[in-house]
Amino acid sequence: MSQPRFVTGSLLRHITTMAGTGAIGLVAIFAVDLINLLYISRLGESAIAAAVGFAGVVGFFHLSLFIGLLIGIAAVVSRLIGARRVADAHRIATSSLVITALIAVLLSALTLVFLEPLLRLLGAEGRVLELAAGFLRITLPSTVLLGIGMSCTALLRSVGDARRAMLVTLVPAIGTAVLDPLFIFGFGMGLDGAAVVLVIARIVLVSVGLHGAWRVHQLLGRFERELFWQDARTLFGVAGPAVLTNLATPVAAAFVTYSIAPFGASAVAGQATIERLTPVAFGLIYSLSGAVGPVLAQNWGAKEFDRVREGLRASLWFMVITVAGAWALLALLHIPLIQLFSLQDDAANMVRAFCLWIAPSFFFLGALFVANAAFNNLGHPLWSTAFNWGRATLGTIPFAWWGAHYGAVEVLIGQAVGAALFGSLALWAAFRLTGRLGR
Repeated sequence: MSQPRFVTGSLLRHITTMAGTGAIGLVAIFAVDLINLLYISRLGESAIAAAVGFAGVVGFFHLSLFIGLLIGIAAVVSRLIGARRVADAHRIATSSLVITALIAVLLSALTLVFLEPLLRLLGAEGRVLELAAGFLRITLPSTVLLGIGMSCTALLRSVGDARRAMLVTLVPAIGTAVLDPLFIFGFGMGLDGAAVVLVIARIVLVSVGLHGAWRVHQLLGRFERELFWQDARTLFGVAGPAVLTNLATPVAAAFVTYSIAPFGASAVAGQATIERLTPVAFGLIYSLSGAVGPVLAQNWGAKEFDRVREGLRASLWFMVITVAGAWALLALLHIPLIQLFSLQDDAANMVRAFCLWIAPSFFFLGALFVANAAFNNLGHPLWSTAFNWGRATLGTIPFAWWGAHYGAVEVLIGQAVGAALFGSLALWAAFRLTGRLGR
């Protein structure tokens, strides 16, 4: 077991390394969906792209739940490593994979049972509904592989092995880029081909993850049934609120998709493109909650409270710089992106508006992610839950509802206004929290 590496040295360097490699790993997860959509858009049918959009909303719920578990696993195991409780860290690492597998099996089974009603609730109908349901029936059984693979990345991050955690998701993304055109076009499978490649990518994901956590770092100890429920309570003390926090994001995305659906398949295709483009463009921001967590948690476990406060400030500066860079890149490349994804009408207008003047709202989403890292790892995970659900409900529903009276672009504007409000409030609360540590 490695010694805690974040309690000494430059915090900005630690955060840059963890967030940078974390972004590559997290972007690789979302890049699988983006690559799928890119090739599918070449089929030239907006109904297929819209179906991928609706299927993506359902899959986003699962992914967000696993990211919440990932945050909890990394926080608990990192804290134990920082306190040098090696045996407890091994045991909880094993229990966390068992818990993840059980949740994933139950989640995918329930989704399959209620699949068509869920898609209708989002606004899918006709051929779009049929295509989305077919895609999900192929991919949902592999949800357990996604969950276990992502949990392995959390374990690798808890010992500071950012490079290997990155490879867990990067390797499947590379495989997807190679196999997608073969299955979609070469074998003539179309949308079903994209679904099969996604399953293959998840098999690779869990294989690489288990190799790193189990074989390389030997993080997995013996499963102890008599302590399993104790471990589960310890894990869900952090992961439970983190899961509830993360589920707020797909709830907001679902309402936005529901608000855009009446504008037609082209608008839904535009929203699907934006939802897959943003985590790739802003991958450094999306990775902050999970990447900064181990840095803050190890220093909290070692009672280095000044370093915790410094880590929060360094995270904020890192966020501001990376959002500015991503916005500039999107604005520069918005025309090639519209052409690359074969977007027209409402879809093209939505992507153009997002790249040019809605993207800066990620300054406030980044502030929320930084605050969440502090809340989840410093003993106040329910604060993160409250702020995220506030953004998903009060910060999304009334603003998106207002926008839906005018157009699809206005729905996106409303969503951005709500994010600005709650991101600012969450960051203020995070600085108040770290200011009280050690007193």
